[in-house]
Amino acid sequence: MHIGILETGAPPGELARAHGDYPYMVARLLGPDHRYSRYDVRAGALPADVGACDAYVVTGSPAGVNGGIGWVDALAAFLRAARGRRRLIGICFGHQAIAHAFGGTVAKAPQGWGLGLTRYDLAIPVAGLESGVAAMASHQDQVIQPPADARVLASNAFTPCAALAYTDGDALTLQFHPEFDADYGRALIGAHTAPDIDESLRVMATHSLDGRSDNAAIGAWLNRYLATGLAD
Repeated sequence: MHIGILETGAPPGELARAHGDYPYMVARLLGPDHRYSRYDVRAGALPADVGACDAYVVTGSPAGVNGGIGWVDALAAFLRAARGRRRLIGICFGHQAIAHAFGGTVAKAPQGWGLGLTRYDLAIPVAGLESGVAAMASHQDQVIQPPADARVLASNAFTPCAALAYTDGDALTLQFHPEFDADYGRALIGAHTAPDIDESLRVMATHSLDGRSDNAAIGAWLNRYLATGLAD
């Protein structure tokens, strides 16, 4: 399968030198059986035709969908054009961008940052994940009202809309980061400069990454979706 990676952000500082950039991480998560093309959406690069690739993955980003950023609006228009014609996956910002493009509401979580290895309850059985899923979180914004034709697949008290599946297999999106390994997660937490990440949160989030993530099982889940259009 030919997968277009819609690159909307980058690791802060020099972290990409040691850990790779977000397209690299997405390709590592989905594995070597696909062909990948990358598009730097922030620089105005989007496929001229949605048929250029078989599926698209929207990466994470420090940007927000509500900031009136030109490339975010262009991305939303592309996603609406691709809907129903190509499979769509969104990760963190990508999850928010797809929800925003399809009529949902995204806002900052009033409780602050979601940070560190986090467990979510699953609403449906997913092979390899049993009743829950654990992956790295790193976000302030989140989907607070999903589009009318999206159903919630994963949630917890902090993030009620942590994974969404769209009608007819149009998209599968995740607020969490299965493409981040623990080493990058620790480096990212250390590099965060947001003033509302206090030291106690930073320490707790860093220690959480000593736990086991479900990244490999999530990668298999996403590959099943790409192959079948099914959310489970």
